[in-house]
Amino acid sequence: MQNSFITDAINLKSYNLSESDKIIVMYSKEKGLIRGVAKGVKKPKSKLGARMDLLVANTLMLHKGRNLDTICQAEVVNSFYKTRQDIDKICYSMYVTEVVHNFGVEEDPCSETIYNLLYKTLNTISSAESKVEILLAVIKFQLKMMIESGFSLELEKCLCCHKTVQDETMYFVPAMGGIICSNCASHINYHKKQLPYKLRDFFRQMSINDFDEKGDFETKANEKVCMVTFEVLKEYITMKSPKKFKSTNILQEMPTA
Repeated sequence: MQNSFITDAINLKSYNLSESDKIIVMYSKEKGLIRGVAKGVKKPKSKLGARMDLLVANTLMLHKGRNLDTICQAEVVNSFYKTRQDIDKICYSMYVTEVVHNFGVEEDPCSETIYNLLYKTLNTISSAESKVEILLAVIKFQLKMMIESGFSLELEKCLCCHKTVQDETMYFVPAMGGIICSNCASHINYHKKQLPYKLRDFFRQMSINDFDEKGDFETKANEKVCMVTFEVLKEYITMKSPKKFKSTNILQEMPTA
């Protein structure tokens, strides 16, 4: 089929188009954000069926259209099935996909990197055996996604005086995208959060470590430290996002340690 193409893609969102059709928003390995019509997907005998559920990675064949492509075939690569058995995994996976939806673009030059990042994150969340493991995966995703989106954090030097901040208390300023030293903190009117140097070091290491790494930081991290880190990064990401978040409202209502 000359006007067709094949790509790996992860389902992010869906919208009803008619009584039997849906529009599926996906992040693809080759083209970044794409939208495709899943015709007849709401019918009981649909060939696409559960393959068009959210949080499913497929290899797809799509037929190019003027405004919307049509999903012709789908073969499941990973349904992340263990995620569907755990409310924490569902909520954090939905948050991760919403970050990609909000920052991703069509014909994204970083599409393969971001697709692989999203896939690894969802897979790690799915196989996680504790809340800490889920949060570690999400924190790594948050930091790496911001680097890919051009919003990496300054965690080495004070954004005001530009001096290297070492083993001392500092402040994280979301509006500035990094840290300031305690000396400069009194002159800054932006919202800021005190950041012990050990927590800063945790930030730095999580931005470097891969998802399957089990270093000292991963071994020693507890749920409280992970939640604080996640919330700080969530605030920063929300501030930088070109679109409003919906999943963060659900996360806000979830009990914490």
